[in-house]
Amino acid sequence: MYSHHDESHFVTRAGWLRAAVMGANDGIVSTASIIIGVAAAGTGQTAILLAGLAGLIAGAMSMAAGEYVSVSSQSDSEDADLERERTELEANPDAELGELATIYEMRGLTPELALDVATQLTAHDALEAHARDELGITDLSKARPVQAALASAATFTAGGTLPLLAVIYAPLGSLIWITTVISILVLGVLGLLSAKAGGAPVVRAIARVTLWGAAAMGATAIVGRIFGTVVG
Repeated sequence: MYSHHDESHFVTRAGWLRAAVMGANDGIVSTASIIIGVAAAGTGQTAILLAGLAGLIAGAMSMAAGEYVSVSSQSDSEDADLERERTELEANPDAELGELATIYEMRGLTPELALDVATQLTAHDALEAHARDELGITDLSKARPVQAALASAATFTAGGTLPLLAVIYAPLGSLIWITTVISILVLGVLGLLSAKAGGAPVVRAIARVTLWGAAAMGATAIVGRIFGTVVG
């Protein structure tokens, strides 16, 4: 007889990890890019700080709203599928039992064993069995809009705060370079942590976030320099 033991799998972290990594990455990249772009236009330190702060607040709210709307749509679809499945179970339980048995048979069980498993799982919780094995909805994968929104907003704010600190403490003359270096280093750490947490290749994760972050900051620096020269 097998003993029960808890196992930690990377898939259990998929929901919050996605929102957290996306939020922190966007917080760093967007806030740093705004700061670098405004600084490249030749503005003063106060204006740079205000622009970065405004971008941080707007970005955090936008991330939270976007995640909530997106994940809510997924949650609505899941709820609709579950309600439809509940109706079908009430209207035609025998057909649903056969459908469940067919699923297990297609996964490698003999017809007799598949029917036996389907019967036992249906007796235990028919809707749960169909949700998991027919619809692919489990507790691990179920959409959680509020959790995703809060995680995105919090991590965006945490990420965006770092470039703002560079504006406060760095000399204006070297502000762009200090912000860029700090942001890329933090992006690299973020890539490392996300790779470790998700079981992904470390080098690929670090390269992905740092290269795209550097490209975004470089683009805004160019635009800021051009428009600063034209307007100035």
